[in-house]
Amino acid sequence: MRPGGLPRAADVAIAALGLIGVSPLLLLCAIAIKLDSPGPVVYRQRRVGKGGQVFDLFKLRTMVRGSDPAGVGTAVVAGDPRVTRSGRLIRRFALDELPNLVNVLRGEMAIVGPRATLPAQVELYTERQRRRLELRPGVTGWAQINGRAGIPWEERIELDVWYVEHRSLPLDLKILARTPLALLRGASDTARDPYAGSAADSPLRQAAERERSEYGGRDG
Repeated sequence: MRPGGLPRAADVAIAALGLIGVSPLLLLCAIAIKLDSPGPVVYRQRRVGKGGQVFDLFKLRTMVRGSDPAGVGTAVVAGDPRVTRSGRLIRRFALDELPNLVNVLRGEMAIVGPRATLPAQVELYTERQRRRLELRPGVTGWAQINGRAGIPWEERIELDVWYVEHRSLPLDLKILARTPLALLRGASDTARDPYAGSAADSPLRQAAERERSEYGGRDG
């Protein structure tokens, strides 16, 4: 693994300035969420970060209260009835992920890195896939700008592993430069099916199904 990439000081500076800059937008999103449906503005998802540490990932709520299967392994599909009216727009431009910047300040995430993953899926990672956990998960990353939710979990993990193996400051800057365009396009913010296009016999899909059965129906 190459040691480069954005230093921690840059992560903190970008996250702090970013939160200040988007605070008016966050306020507008909060108002829209509260007017649209009852429930909290921000909710938490259990995710696994660097070294296998579990943490609470903060996001804006985009679904009706009591329907958090996205937090335990079920992807949001096109026309998903769980997504609120305001949530569709918020998800379209990934505004729901802005509170991730708080996770960056807390040291649980980085600005650029692999996507934070699901605990039940980590249990079934191969040795190669576990390399995804060598770095702090990112607000944006190589997989996010190359398909987001529109590609199967296994492919996203492989993209993240490739990033871990090739991490460098120029690559991080490239990802940051491409992120705004990916967000403006709203590319692949929904999955092809509830399990992100993974095959029926996929161990990661089976893990997501098991975790959904155990923890489904909670959205904080």
